[in-house]
Amino acid sequence: MFWQSQGGGPWGTGPRGGGPWGGGNRGNGGGPSPRGRGPQPPDFEELLRRGQDRFRRVLPGNFNTRTWIALVVIAVVVLWLLNGFYTVAADEVGVVLRFGAYNRTTQPGLNYHLPGPIEKVLTPSVTRVNRTEIGYRSEGPAARGAATRQLPEEALMLTGDENIVDINFAVFWVIKDAKAYLFNIRAPDATVKSAAESAMREVIGETQIAQALSEGRGKIETDTHGLLQGILNAYGAGIEVTQLQLQKVDPPGPVIDAFRDVQRALADREKLRNQAEAYRNDIVPKARGAAAAIKQEAEAYRQEIIARSQGDADRFTSVYHAFKAAQDVTLQRLYLETMEEVLKNSNKVIIDKSAQGGSGVLPYLPLPALGGANGTASAPAQGNVSGGSAPVTGTGQSSLPQSAAPPMPPLRGRQ
Repeated sequence: MFWQSQGGGPWGTGPRGGGPWGGGNRGNGGGPSPRGRGPQPPDFEELLRRGQDRFRRVLPGNFNTRTWIALVVIAVVVLWLLNGFYTVAADEVGVVLRFGAYNRTTQPGLNYHLPGPIEKVLTPSVTRVNRTEIGYRSEGPAARGAATRQLPEEALMLTGDENIVDINFAVFWVIKDAKAYLFNIRAPDATVKSAAESAMREVIGETQIAQALSEGRGKIETDTHGLLQGILNAYGAGIEVTQLQLQKVDPPGPVIDAFRDVQRALADREKLRNQAEAYRNDIVPKARGAAAAIKQEAEAYRQEIIARSQGDADRFTSVYHAFKAAQDVTLQRLYLETMEEVLKNSNKVIIDKSAQGGSGVLPYLPLPALGGANGTASAPAQGNVSGGSAPVTGTGQSSLPQSAAPPMPPLRGRQ
């Protein structure tokens, strides 16, 4: 072959002095060229030996290899032990774990634990108020009024009267027991969310929709807060619920217009009922008062009639007893009283027989004048016989002789 014809094998003496790295004489006395041997790897043992020699020169005294290794080990151990210092912030507590198991709880400040992997420390914040949202998710910080994303699978709940209501609420909680919080529950946020949703569904399931949409919101918050805290205590979660706040309580979106119409109709019904109740409250007392007045008037009339009848009966009884005691006097008195009642309102002409002188002449009386207006005489009596006259008084009574009076009936004797 070609390389064989040039004076040797592949490492032989070729045209450049033999072999791929040369090796021929290049005019330096026929010896091998330094470049012909190629790059050589560094000698680590030699480097280590030189470093030890330099280190011995720096250190005072005579330090052998074992002493040097011991110092290095001591330095590493010191650094490892210094790694155990840690700081707990003011709003945190330190929970020290030894080989993964709870060992102790440390307070805020500078503390120490055995470095890992023997011990490690967890520092949960026990004063920070955590917020869990159910039925919606805030797209940004809630305090800034950021937009929210609705979650119907969490928000729609069934009420006690078999209606559906859309509820959004938030739960605020803090860590009460750091050990229970870290070791008794796996996912605190998910646990709080699930327990809060379960408690709210239970309370809403016992509440009417009208109450949930109006004055019952405060009661729903209170009942749900107590029920949620009881669930977390049963779990041993080490969580304290500070506040439960309802954000929205509305009917579902597709039926909200119809529901509002129903609410307006219910409001109108309540208004008309109140008006009718007010009218009834105005009329009934008046009717009762009028009935009581009529009853009292009837009772007064009854008492009056009874008293009058009793008085008449008593008077008749007294007259009867007086009549029994003196019948003649009583008959005379009754006769006189009766004649007084009969004659007191009529025109009377009294003629005295003694004044006529016994002549038997009928005197003339102006009877038409006696029947004039107001019953008064308009002219004196005329036709006076035997000097006798019958003057007529202004009251319709004529001063005639006493003997002209009608005769008194005879008195009966005692029975």
